Amino acid sequence: MTTPDHQSPASQPPAPTTKDRVYRSPMALVGGVLLLVVVGWLGSDALFQAHGRTPWLALAAMILIVPLVIAFTLRPAVFAGEDRLRVRNPFRVISLPWGEVAALRSGYSNEVVAKSGSKYQLWSVPVSLRARKKAELRRSRAAADAARGGAPARRAFGFGGTGGFGGAGGAGIPAGPTRAETDQVMDDLRELLDRRGAEETAQGEVTVRWAYEVIAPALAGAVLLLILVATG
Repeated sequence: MTTPDHQSPASQPPAPTTKDRVYRSPMALVGGVLLLVVVGWLGSDALFQAHGRTPWLALAAMILIVPLVIAFTLRPAVFAGEDRLRVRNPFRVISLPWGEVAALRSGYSNEVVAKSGSKYQLWSVPVSLRARKKAELRRSRAAADAARGGAPARRAFGFGGTGGFGGAGGAGIPAGPTRAETDQVMDDLRELLDRRGAEETAQGEVTVRWAYEVIAPALAGAVLLLILVATG
């Protein structure tokens, strides 16, 4: 007769950890890649085809521009874990335990407010007023349809709502969520804050680290460009 194999605490496998939710701006990523392609194309052409001081000016400009493009497009991200919120902005990385987060605000920009009063913008979760307007129109149309017992509004001539050419129930308003995408992201973050803010593992200090890997090359490029221009 065999006995069960009891594992010691040290030999037991570690408990699975929940991966952070990562929020980025798809349009910023696409725009950043396109800008880098354009800068690389123009810069390489000036480096290898131009003469005199132009290649050096092109090199200095590329050293300045490339880190800035990466900083403002590819770099920004928000990492939401069970214990903390990590905000990677163009020039800083802010780590906020949920216990130190006072609020998550949405206006013309989305930002996190620490209990100390410091505010940090969420660069990778930009506000789209156009998306908000579309979501509000969808919400109004859904409410109007619900008031009619779920029947969709009658489209005069097949072109929209009451006036027949648009309006709140018009065919020009595509079907979709009644909440703007970035507003839904903020709702998810607020839900995580409410659920984890009081947990013991979600306490600690807010830390801010400057992104010298972005700042240093950009400053070097700016200094080199100024020297070349001044001595030209």
